Amino acid sequence: MRIVIIGDGKVGSTLAKRLTGEGHDIVMIDHSSEVLTQSVNELDIIGIQGNGASYDVQEEAGVDKSDLLIAATSADEVNILCCLVARKLGATHTIARVRNPAYTRQLSLMKDELGLSLSVNPDIAAAAEISRILRFPPALHIETFVRGRVELVETPVTSDSPLAGVYLHELFARFHVRVLICAVQRGDEVIIPSGDFRIHAGDRISITASPPDIEAFFKAIGAAHVRIRNVMLVGGGLIALHLSRMLLEMGMSVKIIEQDAERCQSLSEALPKATVIRGDGTSQELLDEEGISSMDAFAALTGIDEENIVMSMYAGANGVRKVITKVERIRFSEILDRAGIGSVISAKNLTVNRILHYIRAMENATASGVETLTRIVNNRVEALEFHVRDNADFLGVPIVKMNFKKNLLIAAIVRAGKIIIPGANDTFEFGDSIVVVTTNEQLADLRDVFA
Repeated sequence: MRIVIIGDGKVGSTLAKRLTGEGHDIVMIDHSSEVLTQSVNELDIIGIQGNGASYDVQEEAGVDKSDLLIAATSADEVNILCCLVARKLGATHTIARVRNPAYTRQLSLMKDELGLSLSVNPDIAAAAEISRILRFPPALHIETFVRGRVELVETPVTSDSPLAGVYLHELFARFHVRVLICAVQRGDEVIIPSGDFRIHAGDRISITASPPDIEAFFKAIGAAHVRIRNVMLVGGGLIALHLSRMLLEMGMSVKIIEQDAERCQSLSEALPKATVIRGDGTSQELLDEEGISSMDAFAALTGIDEENIVMSMYAGANGVRKVITKVERIRFSEILDRAGIGSVISAKNLTVNRILHYIRAMENATASGVETLTRIVNNRVEALEFHVRDNADFLGVPIVKMNFKKNLLIAAIVRAGKIIIPGANDTFEFGDSIVVVTTNEQLADLRDVFA
């Protein structure tokens, strides 16, 4: 596809890198010639300097001949205007990154008038991800497929876990719950395991099953979660605002620490049931005074990665059971993964993944194309959902007789609402949803899973 991206910032540049890697033609518009030059030199894209909301600039970029326009500047109003102009030029699909909650509500009412295909709010996406993790504390990350019927949960294997030393083919006999371990991170290595794979302490495993079976499995291994009741958030930005509303609705107690006096006042008015403290969250004395050691969960949500990392380390040292760290720089998130400090959240990556989901759906003109795509294990593994819509020659063939590509695993089959953890004699049938986990990229059709 031909895609125009407006805004060569964190989201725009990450999208350009991912999309060029998948074979799309990218045109990038940005007002900064320096930033554009760097992107053009690093990626196989066309760069156009100028105002992305300008009719003339969009015309020069060939928006009228493009399949999609993505407005990802730092200004909501500019992004909305870019999509309006693109619509006038004849663009059929437009996506806007919009952070202001007021605009988000209005866009849902004015989507058709604006010609907007999708609006993405990074802060709401990050808040929703954190709330899911706090709802199920054993998880580092949770992804859902087939409208929530299948979950993919990433969790660490501790030294005292009954999973340590177990071969995958022994799982059901040991724990009597049908789950599939579909990806393992061991140090810097990422493995798509087979049945003879042996789990080690220190591994980070990704488990696929239905939500009830995931719950049952964690109970069976003695990791049934204790409900989170008290949560401390440091950083009172939009993520904290959205997250606090979600957690309060779930019956949790929320304490927010924020330095800015005006922001504290605003949060106090918006969240009367939360406790808002004005202060420096990097101060150990303040964290101790506000009872960090008695918290069930802690989330570092400031705009400075380094501060978030240090605060999360301190929370972990004080025995907080669930620690969540907002980190936008990829290298920092990888360091945190190796250090084993809780869950790492990136609003940028969540935004990029949401947009990629939409693009995959646009491409889904083939009979059994990708419905959704999610990257897991530090973006090194793809989890894809396919829907079988045609009568292909591989239907009805037992999995044991199929020749799949290397480093690829069929994680789940959903048939008439029933989840099947696939075994050797299971088959693909018309109407099935198939979840695939792989380190191979650019799978666009179910047929691409075969060698």
